[in-house]
Amino acid sequence: MKKSILLLSSLFLVSFLPVEAQRSKSSKSEVAPAPSFSADQFKGLKWRNIGPFRGGRANAIAGDPTNAAVYYVGYTGGGVAKTDDAGITWKNISDGFFKVGSIGDIGICESDPNVIYVGTGEHAVRGVMTSFGDGVYKSTDGGKTWKNVGLEKSRHISDVIVHPDNPDVVYVAAQGAVHGPNAERGVYKSTDGGATWKRTLFVDENSGASSLSMDMTNPRILYAATWQHRRYPWKVESGGPGSSVWKSTDGGETWNKIVEGLPKLMGKIGISVSRANPNRVYAIIEAEKSGEKSKAGLYRSDDGGKNGIS
Repeated sequence: MKKSILLLSSLFLVSFLPVEAQRSKSSKSEVAPAPSFSADQFKGLKWRNIGPFRGGRANAIAGDPTNAAVYYVGYTGGGVAKTDDAGITWKNISDGFFKVGSIGDIGICESDPNVIYVGTGEHAVRGVMTSFGDGVYKSTDGGKTWKNVGLEKSRHISDVIVHPDNPDVVYVAAQGAVHGPNAERGVYKSTDGGATWKRTLFVDENSGASSLSMDMTNPRILYAATWQHRRYPWKVESGGPGSSVWKSTDGGETWNKIVEGLPKLMGKIGISVSRANPNRVYAIIEAEKSGEKSKAGLYRSDDGGKNGIS
């Protein structure tokens, strides 16, 4: 829902900025003015397929924050591919290391881009086959070699967030099994590079974490979305009390539910913090109609969710 077009567009824009401009230091309270864009600046651009030509849907796209020519892409069945020439050529880098080909998300440490974490298992639950994964893989050499570092039963991983200054601190949003209940759901945190994991947010065995986003100016602040869902042979069931928006201010150790300004009954949720203004948080929400008015759509908070997202 949020990774293919939106991530590709944002990475295209961000890749032309130096790292210093992309990341604000936590000691700075000033908010950089929003850049102004004109449609005329982009009228000559056209979309084209640059590959790699394997694996089906692209679920995960991540760029090296220090090198605008280096990108990684993960597919539903094609594993992970890398380009170091801005998409002119691609090379599969997961074959021989991964036991599965289904990829959910890719996280790169901004202070050390050689450290990469990949969460397996596509996060897009559909009415046809949804292939699962076997946990998290890690590389410390820019994708040359990989090692599975756990969470094998998480099945489907929606987001991987790496601390911008510490490659050993990583968060995983585990969406969990599609076809039935399982306990390996929620938000997990590791402080030792994936050697051990601690689950810090758990709703129930039917609700997993569908989205996770960090305030990169203050890595203690994270937002998460949980999703109650189940896929049956004849339908996909989405939504219920387990679908919620959460915020942590202590590095993901504890979480508080955000209720104000949100629909009472929600389905799948995607959440993202603005890098230009960390007080601005967006949530794209699936929701049923209430009377004649649909509550589904894009929601925004301008105070970090303090008074809700509306």
